[in-house]
Amino acid sequence: MTFVHVALLGMLIVCALAVSLTRNLLTSLIVYMAYSLIMAIIWMFLESPDLAITEAAVGAGITSVLFFVTLKKIHAIKGDSEHEQAQK
Repeated sequence: MTFVHVALLGMLIVCALAVSLTRNLLTSLIVYMAYSLIMAIIWMFLESPDLAITEAAVGAGITSVLFFVTLKKIHAIKGDSEHEQAQK
């Protein structure tokens, strides 16, 4: 196992722990996106480009956008409109 493989595995474990230990939803979502991208890179090293593309598109792409929209809808992410209203 090369240094790159060990480093990717270490980053994957750190991301998994960070997602489960963080209390902020937005931070958790960003770490989840990083986790998905690391998984896509690992799939490329395992010579499975079909799984890597799927993980990158669905895991880091579509799922993250859906999470962002959901957090915005439930007002877990404060928008610019609230900031503008507070200044008035």
